[in-house]
Amino acid sequence: MENVHLAVEEEDLYSGYNDYNPTFDSEELENDVGFQQAVRTSHGRRPPMTAKFPGTAIGGRPLVSSFGSRIPMASSMGRPMTGAVQDGAARPMTAVRAAGYSSSLMRGSTFDPLGQSKGPAPPLEAKNEDTAEEKIKILEKKVNDLIEESCMAQSIGAFQLALEKAKEAGRKERALIRQREASGNTEHINLDLTYSGEVIKQGSNMTTVAASISTQLHRQYEQRKAVLLNLANQYANNEMYPEALNSYHVIVKNKMFTNAGRLKVNMANIYFEQKNYPKAIKFYRMALDQISNTHKELRIKIMQNIGVVFVRLGQYSDAITSFEHIMTESPNIKTGFNLILCYYAVGDRERMKKAFQKLISVPLGIDDEDKYIPASDDPSSNMVIEAIKNDKLHQMERDLKVLAEKYIMTAAKLIAPAIETSFASGFDWCVDMVKCSQYVELANDLEINKAITYLRQKDFNQAVETLKTFEKKDSRVKSAAATNLSFLYFLEKDYDQADRYADLAMNADRYNPAALINKGNTVFVKKDYEKAAEFYKEALRNDSSCTEALFNLGLSYERLNRLEEGLDCFLKLHSILRSSAEVMYQLAHLYEQLGDPQQAIEWLMQVISATPTDPHVLAKLGKLHDDEGDKSQAFQYYSESFRYFPSNIDVIEWLGAYYIETQFCEKAIQYFERATLIQPNYVKWQLIVASCYRRSGNYQKALETYKEIHRRFPENVECLRFLVRLSTDMGLKEVQEYATKLKKVEKMKELREQRVKSGRENSARGRREGSTGSAENAKAEPQPEPKQFSPLLDSDSGRSSSSSSKGERLSAKMRSLPGSNEPYEASSPKELDASYVDPLGPQMDRPKTGAKKPADDDDFADEDLGDELLPE
Repeated sequence: MENVHLAVEEEDLYSGYNDYNPTFDSEELENDVGFQQAVRTSHGRRPPMTAKFPGTAIGGRPLVSSFGSRIPMASSMGRPMTGAVQDGAARPMTAVRAAGYSSSLMRGSTFDPLGQSKGPAPPLEAKNEDTAEEKIKILEKKVNDLIEESCMAQSIGAFQLALEKAKEAGRKERALIRQREASGNTEHINLDLTYSGEVIKQGSNMTTVAASISTQLHRQYEQRKAVLLNLANQYANNEMYPEALNSYHVIVKNKMFTNAGRLKVNMANIYFEQKNYPKAIKFYRMALDQISNTHKELRIKIMQNIGVVFVRLGQYSDAITSFEHIMTESPNIKTGFNLILCYYAVGDRERMKKAFQKLISVPLGIDDEDKYIPASDDPSSNMVIEAIKNDKLHQMERDLKVLAEKYIMTAAKLIAPAIETSFASGFDWCVDMVKCSQYVELANDLEINKAITYLRQKDFNQAVETLKTFEKKDSRVKSAAATNLSFLYFLEKDYDQADRYADLAMNADRYNPAALINKGNTVFVKKDYEKAAEFYKEALRNDSSCTEALFNLGLSYERLNRLEEGLDCFLKLHSILRSSAEVMYQLAHLYEQLGDPQQAIEWLMQVISATPTDPHVLAKLGKLHDDEGDKSQAFQYYSESFRYFPSNIDVIEWLGAYYIETQFCEKAIQYFERATLIQPNYVKWQLIVASCYRRSGNYQKALETYKEIHRRFPENVECLRFLVRLSTDMGLKEVQEYATKLKKVEKMKELREQRVKSGRENSARGRREGSTGSAENAKAEPQPEPKQFSPLLDSDSGRSSSSSSKGERLSAKMRSLPGSNEPYEASSPKELDASYVDPLGPQMDRPKTGAKKPADDDDFADEDLGDELLPE
């Protein structure tokens, strides 16, 4: 029994595990100056024990444990005691908190390590937002949210909204600085006053507190930098360049902002946009000096910008130096193309060739297209290939390849005429170089471009010969060449050859929309609109974005009088080509045919907004307003049309008729004289000019004009009639001469009409006797050619001359004038009225300065005056 010890008498092995020792508190490491200094320095010297813990003063006594014994204050760098118990010291602790075991378990208490018997935890305390720290945190969150919203607005192109958000973030950030200054807490120290490295003295003790607030200060500086940088970017996006430069200067001048030198690139870009090229080069070079060689890619981009600025300045030798260095260090497609442009500008043939060879040898760093072709029947691998076939990375690779091919094609077309004696040999050299490179498929495209260059030089035979060489090549190239040949023959109006090559292009590649359009065009000119529409529809099925096919399909529907379907086609096309004047004009034309002139006018107004100087559209607007009865608007648009194109006969005719209708014949003369210059052999305009002189009262000028017309057109009946009338009115001796000529001309005209009539009757009788066809074939009398608008025959010219105006109908305006249909014949059943009635009204009486009127000559001498006429 002496070896048996009761548990209650034994020392509690688990006592002291619930006690708190600040040595192991990791949450206060940020405030442990010794730990922070040890982390920041490269050696691990044990610092002096100056750590400040809660409950102690700066030089105060150490904490006392729950056992009443003093615990020595070890530094966080010191090793905690875990071995034998020191003399007079408590048992060392191996955890901050106990695991839940207690000696009371041996005394029969329930094992409850999770403390579930204590009931639910008390509710969390509500956050107090009135404290300075909480207000600062709320402001910081608002600033960060505004910066994020500004960046999101910029990403969708809403630059104005992004600028507003950036400005608001700046205002909130300044409020945040004022809040920190007002709080008076050393943790929220003003950034403009101190930074890490300062030593705060208190009494006789030196306490390094800068390290304890370095994290907080760094975070505040980064937020300040983010606000200013975002604001500067948004100013630049909104082309507010002075404000952007001011914001960038604030960031760059503050040495506390890291990597501020890179922002000089942004400042140089702004100077470039302002076309201040010397200053742009200065800032690009400053940025280049402040960026280390480890950032090779960034340095290459800056040097590329420097080269572009030199090109803008015309300093091609300096630009060549920059581009050559880039092609040596890190070659890329864009720099290679710029280098070729510089060599072309200085006219260096050999270097152009070398630069072109470097351009086609630049590695793109993209995978082969065969990678995306399923090589096995494994469904999982096929699913992976299908997933990556059209992902963003593959699209980026395709865009890069397309861009490289574009640069190579452009460079070849540029240098081909310059590197050899002729552009043909230059193209041949480029084709040979491309065939030996990774862009073998571009060789055929260069050959086709060679043919197109022949076309630009109007050497059609060489173009055709070049394109015909592709007939025996692969289907894609053959289809492209045949399409171009079909187009060439179509332009030359050789529709049979155009149809042949269109068929050849379709057989080589049925899915080529251009070949289908050419085939449809050849059918369209043969007026087989239904078949043409089918080809256009097939082209649209192959390529739904083919605007040419949609346009031609609308024209086909219009020819087929399916106006609604044509309207749908052009409305779809307008949604694709919003600013196409041709599409809007077709829409206006269709609405006019559908009987909706207001819609037609609205669409034509949109056409005018796109092409404000189109005289034909202005004339069309004038015609629509004239049909609607709005003469003033019609006159305005016709006048604008005449101002831009003063040779349009229809516009000249309408303006002259307008002035005659408004009884301003003097103003109408200038328009009809211009028509006489445009059509000097058309007697109608000269007759109208003479009639305008006569109507305006200038009989002498009218007589001279009629004599000139009679000299040039001696058989014109209308001219002789007016000469007889004017000579009679003016009492001239030539009356009898003109009357005799008039009778002779009228007799000749009657004999001619009789011969023509008898010839028609004989031919019609012969066809009726020998023909078995329909009645339409027996109708041989020629119909007069219709004319859109012919309003201005002279008011007294009732019939047109046999040489120029036969079959033309008179305008309603001219027929409404007096005497417009009265023939000048003595045998006329009507009584001839040779008196002249001025349409502009009676002229003012000339003041009489000669003979006086007799005093006894009274107008009212023979009349009795009534009482109502006498004065009161």
